[in-house]
Amino acid sequence: GFGSKYIHMGERAAVRFADEIIVLSENVRQYFLDTYGRTTHFIPNGVSAPTVESPRLIEEKWGLQKDSYILYLGRIVPEKGETYLIEAFKQVKTDKKLVIAGGSSDTERYLKELQTLAAEDARILFTGFVQGRLRDELYSNAYLYCLPSDLEGMPLSLLEAMSYGNCCLVSDIPECTEVVEDKAVSFRKSNVEDLRQKLQALCDHPEMVSDYKKNAAGFILNKYGWDDVVEKTLALYRR
Repeated sequence: GFGSKYIHMGERAAVRFADEIIVLSENVRQYFLDTYGRTTHFIPNGVSAPTVESPRLIEEKWGLQKDSYILYLGRIVPEKGETYLIEAFKQVKTDKKLVIAGGSSDTERYLKELQTLAAEDARILFTGFVQGRLRDELYSNAYLYCLPSDLEGMPLSLLEAMSYGNCCLVSDIPECTEVVEDKAVSFRKSNVEDLRQKLQALCDHPEMVSDYKKNAAGFILNKYGWDDVVEKTLALYRR
C-alpha cells in the first residue's frame, strides 16, 4: 500500500537526482540498469578480522559448547526465512541445538509464531538480541551458520560469520551466492526439504564442515577487506 509506494518514490528520486549511486550487490546494480537505465557503482560491505573467543559466557548462560549448535544470527523478520530453518531443523536427526539469535525488527507476533513453531523441539533456543562478547562467542563456536533468507541487500551477518571461520549454509539468492562463491553450501530458496537435506548432510559429515571452515575466513577477508572498500568509496567521492 502506501509504504510500498513511498519507498518506490524514494527509489525514483534517487535515480533522478543523485550524483552517483552505490549499491551493495551485482544483482541490485543490474536492477537499476534494467529498470531505469542508470549506471551505479558496486561497492560492497566490508569486514574486519575478528578475535575468536572461547565459549565462556554462552556456556554459562545457555550451556553451549564449541561445535554443539547451528547458528542463525540476525534480525527476526519474515524475509530472513527463520520459519524455513525451524521447520527443516525439526526434521534433522542430530544432538546439536539450533540457536536463533537476534531481536525482533518486525512485530512481536512474528517472533511468537516462531517460538510456537519451535515449542515442541527442546533443541531450539532463542537468545534474543546479543552483542559484545556474547555475539562474538556465538560466531566463534558454531558448528555451522545458516542464513535462509528470501531477500537480502548484502548480508553483513554472512560476512561476519565467514570471517570467524564458519561453515555457512545459505539460500541460493544472488545476494548470498555472490558473497560465498564456492566457499559455502547453498540450498534452493524457500525449499524446506532441500534445506533439511543439506542440514542433515552437514551434521552427518563433520569432515565436510571442517573443510569449509578452513577456507572461509581467508577467502572473505581477502574479498571484502575494509581497506579496499574504503579506497573505492573515497575514490568515488573524490571524483
